[in-house]
Amino acid sequence: MTTPTIDAATFRTLQDTAGAEFVVELVDTFLQEAPRMLEDLRSALAAGDAGKFRRAAHSLKSNASTFGALAFAASARELELAGLERVMATNPHALAALAEEYARVAAALEEMRNA
Repeated sequence: MTTPTIDAATFRTLQDTAGAEFVVELVDTFLQEAPRMLEDLRSALAAGDAGKFRRAAHSLKSNASTFGALAFAASARELELAGLERVMATNPHALAALAEEYARVAAALEEMRNA
């Protein structure tokens, strides 16, 4: 059994709590900002900027958790906790995997937003 890209219960709870219209705005904002945060991760990795790397990973984790993008959030959390140097040494392809998961998350959120 595979984990859904977006946890439906978390998304529904967000809609119930914040209101469906506001959730549409949140989704739109996330879809605009997440690619920039992913680019921040890439540029921080290239520049060796551990603080920027950690902040970008933390922001992605927090935002993804809000929508129930649990696998994406977990991957971002792993990057945040591992830190720049460990990612560079042990998993240089982690950012590519995170970007692939983001593509799935973005498609799922667009579909849920328009439902």
